[in-house]
Parts: sequence; structure tokens; C-alpha cells
Amino acid sequence: MKKNRFVTGFAVLAFSTLLLGACGSDNNDSSSSTSSSTSTAQSSTTETSTTESSKEIVAGGELQDGTYKLEEKNYSNGYRSVFEMVVKDGKITESNFDYIDADGKSKQDDTEYNEKMEEKSGTNPEMFIPELNEQLLSAQSASGVEVVTGATHSSESFQNYAQQLIQAAQAGNTETIEIDNGAELKDGTYKLEEKNYSNGYRVQFELTVADGKVTDSNFDYIDADGKSKQDDTEYNEKMKEKSGTDPQTYIPELNDELVSAMGEEDGSPADVEVITGATHSAHSFIMYAQQLVNAAEKGDTQTIEVDNIVTK
Repeated sequence: MKKNRFVTGFAVLAFSTLLLGACGSDNNDSSSSTSSSTSTAQSSTTETSTTESSKEIVAGGELQDGTYKLEEKNYSNGYRSVFEMVVKDGKITESNFDYIDADGKSKQDDTEYNEKMEEKSGTNPEMFIPELNEQLLSAQSASGVEVVTGATHSSESFQNYAQQLIQAAQAGNTETIEIDNGAELKDGTYKLEEKNYSNGYRVQFELTVADGKVTDSNFDYIDADGKSKQDDTEYNEKMKEKSGTDPQTYIPELNDELVSAMGEEDGSPADVEVITGATHSAHSFIMYAQQLVNAAEKGDTQTIEVDNIVTK
């Protein structure tokens, strides 16, 4: 196994470089959700999105042709996620995400479940699963996939798993990714870091697990000198004026929310609330947190290095 797992994070904005490994399923979906937009590198202090495919890539690895697979190991309420992504000529040409039961039947074909969920949430697997797959083909990035109203947890799970497949595609690693979803977290310190700077900053994230619980979350944006974006007074003032929040406010809030959310029964990073004014940074935080939780489920303490794609 390589010392570092090279992964690709797509897109970055003024505050973050990417959105989604976690263990969510649509059994936790609700009718309330916040939509995320395609993330792109920007010079302003607002988190406005632009289609990434229209931007020039200035850093980050290319996708290698091949078929990349991911599957959950464990069933949740009778279903588990399976995901296959095909890359041809450096582009994602097929996305096949689904929930299947022990007989290999799709949740999209569970008429009773679909009817009940649509009545409660306004959507169902028969609708949102094809939509998510189509969004990935269109956006060509996990961060460009918008959260489907009424299927928040499934959308964020999809983003996370799509991101992990993109990471594998960047490395050209066609080995099936196995997610030990729902497993107890193994004690240890789990780390993730972005390789490339966007607007002078990159993400560093460290998660500590003790006695099977997340006890500490340290997510931050740092510059080449190791200084935190939280300490960039000018940036914080400008963002606060435009967006109503700033890194020195939302970064500690996200870290605190993750520890709190993971302390609940069946807690997940997907339970972290998206912060108004820092939507893309929040989604980036959630997706990276999901990957670290997946690592903790396996007890894999290798640093995850994200070869994040930066555009201009």
C-alpha cells in the first residue's frame, strides 16, 4: 500500500477547494436540504459558483481511463450502496450509483418505499438516483453535484463516494473501494491534506478518535507559511462584510458541530449544518470529514493527500 493515498479534490472557491468518505444513506433523508453548486477557484470573498469545465485547470492530476468501483460492505435498512464510474479520454462517461438489497435488487424498484418517501419528502430513489448520476456526468466533479431537496443525506453520500472514485481515477487505481459503513470507529488520529494551493490556501484536516468517539476536529485553511486563514484579518473583514460570516467564525463552528454530530447515535458528518455565507466551505468540510470517518471505520491512519484540482 502506498504511504499516502493520492486523491483528487475537485474545485475550489475563495475558501475551499472542494466539497465530499462517509456512511450516509437515504434512510436518513428529510425534506429539508441546502443545495450546493459547482465549486470553482475565485478571487473574491464570496462563494459564487461557476461551471468548472469552463475554467482552465492550473493544478491537479488528470483522470486516467478505466472503470472504477466502490461498494458498501454493510446493509442499512436492507440496502447498501454500489457505485461504478467509467472514465474515457479523461472524462467521466458513465456514473452508476445505486442502493441494492441482498438479492441485488435496486431500491429504485421498491414501489412501496418509493411511494412512502415521495409522499414524505417530495422525492424518492426512482427520481433522485438517476438525477445524481446525470449531475455527475454533467459537472465532471463531485463538488458540482447539487444536493437534491428531500434527499440530503443520499446526495452527500453520493458526493462523497463520487469523490473517492474520482480520487481513484486520478491515481489510476481500479481496485474496488470497500466502505465498512457503520463499523465502530477505531481509536487514532486521522489526517487529510490538500496538495495544491488555491488563492494562497489549502486544506489541512485532522480528526481524533478516542474510545470509539470523535473527540477532536481540526479543519483549517493554511498558507505556504503554515498560517491559518482565520488569522488573515483583511480577508476576514472583507468576507464578513459581504457574506455575514468569515473563516475565524465558521471554521471553529464546523469543527464543533462535527464533534457534536458524531457524538449522537448513528451520527454522521452529513448532520453538520451548512453555514449561510460559507456554503461551499461547509460542503467541502463535510465531504472531507466523511472521508476521515471512512478511514476511522477501517482504522487506516495513513494521511490522505488530496491532489485537488485548482482552476482559474
